[in-house]
Amino acid sequence: MVKTAQLKIDYPETFPDALQQTREQFEQEAKWAMAVKLFEMKRLSSGMAAALVGTDRVSFLLNLHRYGVAMIDLTEEELLSDLENA
Repeated sequence: MVKTAQLKIDYPETFPDALQQTREQFEQEAKWAMAVKLFEMKRLSSGMAAALVGTDRVSFLLNLHRYGVAMIDLTEEELLSDLENA
C-alpha cells in the first residue's frame, strides 16, 4: 500500500458557481490541471500524473488534449533522430 499525503488549497466558495460546476467537479478539474501541468513540465511521468488524478495512464494520456497538451512532446531534433533510427 502506497502512503499518501494531502494537499489543501483554499479557494473562494464562489469559484465552482462561477464556472457552473459543483464543488466536486471544480476540485477534480483543479487536480487534473495540476497533474497535466506537472506532466507537461516533465516533473511527473504520465503514470505518476495519472495516479494523482486517480485514473489509469492511458486515460490520462487520452485526456491531455482537453488541456492543450500534446501526448508526445518531442523536439524537432528528437523526432528527426527517431525517424533516422526507425
